[in-house]
Amino acid sequence: MVPHKTTKIRRKTQHEVVQRKTIILSFAKSAFWFLVGAFLGICLFLGFLYIIFQYMYEEKAYRGIEIDGIDISGKTREDIESVLALKNEAIVKNVFVFSLKNTFATISAKTLDAGIDNTLLADQAISIGRSKNAIANIRLILRAYLYGMNLTSAYRYSDQQLKLSLTGLAETITSSPVDAQFEFKAGKIIVFRPAKNGQEIDYEKLNHDILLAIPHMMKNSERTILIPITTKITEPDITNEKAEALGLTELIGSGTSLYKGSIESRAFNIGLSASRLHGTLIPPGETFSFNKAVGDISTLTGYKQAYVIKDGRTILGDGGGVCQVSTTLFRAALNAGLPIVERHSHSYRVSYYELDSPPGLDATIYLPDIDLRFTNETGKYILIQTILDQKGERITFELYGTSDGRQVILTKPIITSQTLPPDPLYQDDPTLPKGTIKQIEHAIAGARASFTRTITKKNVEPVFETFISPYRAWQAVYLVGTKE
Repeated sequence: MVPHKTTKIRRKTQHEVVQRKTIILSFAKSAFWFLVGAFLGICLFLGFLYIIFQYMYEEKAYRGIEIDGIDISGKTREDIESVLALKNEAIVKNVFVFSLKNTFATISAKTLDAGIDNTLLADQAISIGRSKNAIANIRLILRAYLYGMNLTSAYRYSDQQLKLSLTGLAETITSSPVDAQFEFKAGKIIVFRPAKNGQEIDYEKLNHDILLAIPHMMKNSERTILIPITTKITEPDITNEKAEALGLTELIGSGTSLYKGSIESRAFNIGLSASRLHGTLIPPGETFSFNKAVGDISTLTGYKQAYVIKDGRTILGDGGGVCQVSTTLFRAALNAGLPIVERHSHSYRVSYYELDSPPGLDATIYLPDIDLRFTNETGKYILIQTILDQKGERITFELYGTSDGRQVILTKPIITSQTLPPDPLYQDDPTLPKGTIKQIEHAIAGARASFTRTITKKNVEPVFETFISPYRAWQAVYLVGTKE
């Protein structure tokens, strides 16, 4: 009977243990859901407070944000700019005096629009706590609220107005760097015009000095701020020492033409424009422009009047004869196998260009639209060298560089489609005495000239190019005097 009683006690104890576990588990579940509910409630409450907070500070600076110690909490962008504008009222009463040696330039702070950068600072203040990262926003807002956040002033001035105001002073000291120019003599490169450093205002240093001076203007209204101007050296792209690195080792092409019978002014213009090309370096990969290299062609740049073709007539114009130079350089580029990007033949056949060459090997230019352009794709620099034989009335261009093994073959130009010139044209001229006849245009037959250039290079497909020159027939023109 005793064992039976013991079994009942054990069963009762196990039941109590299970019941106790059930109670504990139930309590734990209740506590868990209570905490979850409390947490969600707190989150909802905090979210509600955050929404109210954001509404209160919509498009306003958050609490605790300052600019140079000035509290801007709750202020809009416009309010902040207005506060900072008061500081600028003191700044604009100041005057800058810029000095360079014994030269001075006085510019008011108002003219330079110098002062605190209201817009930038207002934007910075409003943007705090408003990034795309919500967690970072809350962290910044709490930090500003608990510890404060002070922004330091940013300053500005008109760089464009500064340079405009200093134009006269800058012109007294500014000089452009000059590249070294070289000649190929006795199988080597020599410097015939040394490189020269340039000089200009150091605007980076000046900018630093101006921005350092502006804060002091708020403390002392209506004062003069003296700022010394420093200059800096500007170095040329091509220095004297660069000769060996240019790769100018051999003649890669040349071209020549005669200008016998040219009037004095035409011969002068040929020499002048040719001299401006002498020593020109064409970097690897660059497309050379004749118009850009020679520059403005007018009496202002030293040219004389000689005959030019313009608007279908041969008339006196500035720089007549320069096309002799472009024609000669075109021939040099052809013989060097350089890609011709732009080339135009003359309107009609010109006798000068056929003194030592068949028709079709000329190249006209006329600023700014009609140009001669070719590309240096040799991988090395190319040097243009001018040889002017004034006694023999011959011009030659030599191109020096590094040969890549290309070979050039030019066919003899073929003349087709020849046309007779129109009948002579007689025009009355009231400035000439009656009975006087003066010829101003000579008759020239029209034609179409064409030739082919073949460029070959080892392991490269040959390049075939055809150059076509359509020449118009030109009528003789006479002026007939009608003046009594």
